[in-house]
Amino acid sequence: MHAPSAAAPFFRDGGPTGVLLCHGFTGSPASMRPWAEQLAAAGHTVHVPLLPGHGTSWREMNLTRWPDWFAAVENALLRLDERCDSVVVAGLSMGGGLALRLAQVHPSAVSALVLVNPSVASADRRLRALPLLQYVVPSLAGLGNDIAKPGQDEHAYPRTPLRALHSLTHLWKVVVRDLPAVTQPLLMFRSATDHVVDGSGAPLIIDGVSSADVTEVVLHRSYHVATLDYDADTIFTRSAEFIERVNQRAKTGAQPNSDTGRGEVRR
Repeated sequence: MHAPSAAAPFFRDGGPTGVLLCHGFTGSPASMRPWAEQLAAAGHTVHVPLLPGHGTSWREMNLTRWPDWFAAVENALLRLDERCDSVVVAGLSMGGGLALRLAQVHPSAVSALVLVNPSVASADRRLRALPLLQYVVPSLAGLGNDIAKPGQDEHAYPRTPLRALHSLTHLWKVVVRDLPAVTQPLLMFRSATDHVVDGSGAPLIIDGVSSADVTEVVLHRSYHVATLDYDADTIFTRSAEFIERVNQRAKTGAQPNSDTGRGEVRR
């Protein structure tokens, strides 16, 4: 089964600032497409890769592991780094975890991070059964399309592949362990109501990174896939402003200056 056009990879050549957008677990570039188009219209060079095992079937995804997904975004980052003066990495859900890992492994290639409901941990006790359950049951009900706004579709799988999910929990451990290595400016959007990612990961990120410039924005009208939800325009506008601010600061050498009053600025 081939990915529908809405779920296909996206690339648009533009200006000297590159933006890498990473989609979520069992999802597709469709969840990032409107955001990518907005960033491209602003003149940026934008890439949304389709991660291995996605856009085909959940059975194929069960054959992939987190190093496969990371290798895809790593390759995309390094290609953007070759052609652009700076690269901002953004991610939704698992894509947020991959974005953080890129910042940890390639600090000189990542100038800033934008995270939307990042997946780096879970308090769900059912996950404790994954090491054994993955060999008994290949999949469970899907996690996709947690969106408050009607008529939206992220083109996610209807089933959750458990071997792939178990591998995702290994990515979480690596990312959380190395959070102090993250020093880049960070803008994080978090939905107040999220039926996929619980609230355990956000404080780990905020308290764990070493970034001097960290802003958290709480979204009150959107669920997990906020990039396709009622607060999408807020994400698009605030992230564009954030990228401009980071670029200007890099040019002038000014100190971090978070946009107080429009989000919950943590430091």
